[in-house]
Amino acid sequence: MALQFLAGGLVSAINIMIHAIVTVGAVSIARAVGLSNTARPRLQLMAVMVATAAVLMLAHTLEVLVWAVAYLVLGAAPAGSDLLYFAFVNYTTLGYGDITPLQAWRLIGPMTAMNGILLFGWSTAVLFEVLRKTLEHLATAEADALSPADRSW
Repeated sequence: MALQFLAGGLVSAINIMIHAIVTVGAVSIARAVGLSNTARPRLQLMAVMVATAAVLMLAHTLEVLVWAVAYLVLGAAPAGSDLLYFAFVNYTTLGYGDITPLQAWRLIGPMTAMNGILLFGWSTAVLFEVLRKTLEHLATAEADALSPADRSW
């Protein structure tokens, strides 16, 4: 059981590092794009949100791949199992149950799910922060564009 916790904790830590790197990059790029002035602020907002979501989805896919490789290295799933599918089902907490870990690794599925839930929550927070900051900037830019007479209303 200790080996399961150690392996699951190590893979989770690797995925948290991946997510941190991707998040810092995505937020930096979103901030730079969001702070630029544009004639079409709503289109810019949509582009920033779509790009941020796409980058985060790529990060989650990479993290699922890390779990699939861990399952392979550990021999955690029955021979011939589709490890990528198994990792996705666990990571997303979908839980079909058509592939189950070997008895000696039965905690690895819940640990994968716990990691996925944490990182999905993190991604949701990032998306809302990018949206909030971009909207804040757009409101400031629109207010600055108003003439002093328009601001008095």
